[in-house]
Amino acid sequence: MRANFHLKTLTVAVAALSIASVASAAGLDRSGQDITAFLQDGTYAESVYTYIDADVSGKDLSGNKLNDIAESYDFFRYGVKADINDTFSIGILYDEPFGAAADYNGQNDFVTDSDRDAIIQDFTKNPNITEAYVDNVLIPQLQGALAPGNPGGLTAEQLQAAQGQLIGLEAAKGLAAVAGEATQVEVRTESITGILGAKFGANKEFQAYGGPVAQRVKADVKLRGDAYSSAKGYTTHISNDQDYGWIAGMAYSKPEIALKAALTYRSEIKHNAKAFETFPIATAAGATAGLALPTTRHSDIEINTPESVNFDFQTGINPTMLATAKVRWVPWSDFAIVPSLYNDVSKISTKDDEGLALVSYDEDQWQVELGLAKRMTPALAVTGTVGWDSGAGNPVTSLGPIEGYYSAGLGAKYNVTENWAVSAGGKYLWFGDAKGQIPTKAVVSNFEDNDGFALGVKLSYQAN
Repeated sequence: MRANFHLKTLTVAVAALSIASVASAAGLDRSGQDITAFLQDGTYAESVYTYIDADVSGKDLSGNKLNDIAESYDFFRYGVKADINDTFSIGILYDEPFGAAADYNGQNDFVTDSDRDAIIQDFTKNPNITEAYVDNVLIPQLQGALAPGNPGGLTAEQLQAAQGQLIGLEAAKGLAAVAGEATQVEVRTESITGILGAKFGANKEFQAYGGPVAQRVKADVKLRGDAYSSAKGYTTHISNDQDYGWIAGMAYSKPEIALKAALTYRSEIKHNAKAFETFPIATAAGATAGLALPTTRHSDIEINTPESVNFDFQTGINPTMLATAKVRWVPWSDFAIVPSLYNDVSKISTKDDEGLALVSYDEDQWQVELGLAKRMTPALAVTGTVGWDSGAGNPVTSLGPIEGYYSAGLGAKYNVTENWAVSAGGKYLWFGDAKGQIPTKAVVSNFEDNDGFALGVKLSYQAN
């Protein structure tokens, strides 16, 4: 009966249809943390290349266009699995599970103003210039307001604000944003997973598996333009950090009907990285609140990449057709990036001891993908999929303004020889409309009618 289902040919192995996530579709999800390479029969190895291009465009609150802020990106995935005997199996998987890549451009609220901010930059480097504006207030007026006797006739609150602006300008020498500089974010992760599996049951139909996970993370963020209000000009670099977690799961198989099911849990991984921050207005904000805040800080930052649960399922419908399903859950509502200096400055505006996170999400991610594979010849199979991603809330961070997506994909797998196969395919993605918000929860942008595509190719080897 097993031979009738032609398991090796039916198995869906199309790279672009296996990737479960798209950058910023939900949180920072990218690869979907697929482990199906370990669930293959016999000795198996794969190398997967994926390219994703998303068009994410919208408008700021002033009606200015925000053209395609999502940068295209690509990544590799590798997997090797072998049976020690009929009970134990080992495997090693590599992927790039989480990430973000956004770059604003043009003339809008997310790019440093080329006129007013250029004057500020010039003033910070040339204190003798006395006709520069800061938030539409002439520098001489500010200086005069602070002179004995208050000849400017300003209120106590205006005096305090004027003093803070002057202190901030002095502190910002050499740190002010260059005119035309844009808001940018880049987050990269790499992960290596080691897995040991043990089969049990009357026919070895059950398998328990688990192992350690090593992960690296690094990030760079620049906030520019009026959209970020008092946080404009903020920059942070989070250095490469490696830390560890674990994976555990249970699988069931029934070869005579090509059935395989697996439930996989991945733990949260706690990173303690080094972050270097520059915040040109920190001293001004601190002076206003009676605090001593620096404009730069080199300190520790804790970033916890989220736990996740994946469910993978396939079953034969008839001797030439296979049905597949994938479900993924990630609790992005528990995730946050909280740099120390940014958080300290934000406490002034929030007037509490908690402050704000630089990046956070309101909801958890749910993701579903359904597929069919049809064996056309003994060497060729074609596939089709449809998918849905819930996103991680709306409004969502302006550094990744997408509220999930719907997708449709096609692909094919061709067995070049008895052991070697090539797979290729593509997905089209319809992104959900989203409103971009800054950490204060103020909505600063609107994104509608966006889409994207994913292309993938896989080279695989299998020997039973």
